[in-house]
Amino acid sequence: MNIFDELIDAILTLDSSSVLETVEKALAMGVDPLEIIEKGLTKGIRIVGERFERGEIFICELVMAAEAMKTGTERLKPEILKAKKKRKTLGRVVIGTVSGDVHDIGKNIVAAMLYAAGFDVYDLGVDVPAETFIETAERLVADIIAVSALLTSTLPYQRELIEALSSKGVRHKFKVIIGGAPANEEWAREIGADGYGSDAIDAVRQAKSVLGVE
Repeated sequence: MNIFDELIDAILTLDSSSVLETVEKALAMGVDPLEIIEKGLTKGIRIVGERFERGEIFICELVMAAEAMKTGTERLKPEILKAKKKRKTLGRVVIGTVSGDVHDIGKNIVAAMLYAAGFDVYDLGVDVPAETFIETAERLVADIIAVSALLTSTLPYQRELIEALSSKGVRHKFKVIIGGAPANEEWAREIGADGYGSDAIDAVRQAKSVLGVE
C-alpha cells in the first residue's frame, strides 16, 4: 500500500488522530503537502461523501470524516505556505454561520466537502455578523458567500446579509448560497439567494453550478 492509499484509509477510519499520524508520516517521507491533500485526503473525503449520498453511512460518520479532514489540512497549511505553493482552485468561498447562531456541524461538513471539491474555503466560524461576511469576502475577493443558519429564529439573518450586500452596492460581486435545517429552496428564492444546498453534497453542486465550473 502506498502512502496515498494510507491517507485515504486514514480518512475512512473517521479518526482525526489516525489522519494526523499518517500526514506526519507522509511529510517525513518528503511527500509534497499539496499531493497529500489532493491525492490522499481529498480522495478519502470524496469516498465518504459518495457513501453518504448512497445512504451507506450516517450523518455522524460524515461529521467525523469532515473533522478528520480538517485536522489533516490544518496541519498541512503551514507546510504549503513555507513552500509558497498554491493548489489549483475552482473558486474562493467565505463560509460561516449567521449572527446569533452557534451551530457548526453542518457548516463544517460543507466547508470540508467544498475544500475537497477544489475550492479555497475561508471559514469564519459561528455567530458571524453580515458586516463580517461582506468585509471578508471583499478583502479576499471571494466568489461565493456560503451562509448557514440552524435555528428558525436566526434564518432572517440570511436575508439581512443579502440586503446588506445590495445596500452597499456589492451584491453583484458575490454568489450567495444558503443552507441549514430551516432553509429551503422557496426561502432562497424569496430572499434572492443564488443557491440553496440541502446537504453538503448538494452545496458542492450548487457552488459549481453558480460559478459554471466542473
